[in-house]
Amino acid sequence: MRALVTGATGFIGSHLVEGLLKRGYEVSCLIRKTSDLRWLEGLDVKYIYGDCSDKESLIQCIRGFDYIFHLAGLTKASSKEDLYCINAKGTENLMEAVARNNEGVRRFVYLSSLSAFGPALNDKLPNEEMKPHPVSDYGLSKLKGEDAVLKYRDRVPVSILRPAAVYGPRDRDFFLFFKFVRKGILPNWGESRVSLVYVDDLVNAIILCGEKEKSIGETYFISDGMIYSSSEIINEIASAFQVRPTQVKLPKAILPVIAFFGEKVNRLRKKTTMINRDKVKEITYPNWFCDISKATRDIDFKPKTNIKEGIKWTADWYRIHRWL
Repeated sequence: MRALVTGATGFIGSHLVEGLLKRGYEVSCLIRKTSDLRWLEGLDVKYIYGDCSDKESLIQCIRGFDYIFHLAGLTKASSKEDLYCINAKGTENLMEAVARNNEGVRRFVYLSSLSAFGPALNDKLPNEEMKPHPVSDYGLSKLKGEDAVLKYRDRVPVSILRPAAVYGPRDRDFFLFFKFVRKGILPNWGESRVSLVYVDDLVNAIILCGEKEKSIGETYFISDGMIYSSSEIINEIASAFQVRPTQVKLPKAILPVIAFFGEKVNRLRKKTTMINRDKVKEITYPNWFCDISKATRDIDFKPKTNIKEGIKWTADWYRIHRWL
């Protein structure tokens, strides 16, 4: 079984590579020459150089693979144009290359996001039959990526996953939350309810989605099956660090101002973080959860990691690797 993974050098992608190797897959990673390979060092993988934003570079890259797992994408960027270029156009470029140059592919799995669907409205538990309503450029760019995948579903067997907020070792986005709690001061802009998924469970869902025939042409929400209040999450992280953080209440109206200055600092440091105006568009909505019944039914997805275990393992990893 030959698998190609895009985004293999990232948080979720590197865990997927490890999961595929454990299951006996022969794994190749589509990377750029500037990619940071730290999480792939020592693994029995093949590197293939290409870029989803460069259509011509993909023609030779995708031939001969049984499975293609497309995880490459941006969760944050210095401009919305970058989000659409990578998440939407990059996905379309890859799909076109697969359709034209790999007729024998058994499955193309696209990792989207709950943001592509949007927040839960009127406290109704979202399912895959409901119409998406993304509220951020990130979410819309991922939805356009989904559209690009489905455009080719008559020629390529495709599947789409929309995970809730993902956490675990190596993650830099959720890390900011852990960092605030560990320091003992946490901004609070009101109670929210969210779904989460530990990275190992998501990896299992991705592989199951690729292997199960019933998932062809389908889209699935993925989480650990629970809905957590922001207070529950904070308490679990605080318990892992054995601290009692002080919560500083912030009105939601001030968040765009904080994000604006955060972007200014990011530009000076030539970095991108989750403190940006596009992310504020999402956090002003309090409910981000989903129904995983379809994934449970179709691909036999059964999350194994509860929030207490997952947060403890993640916090321990941050400490061991001196991120905190």
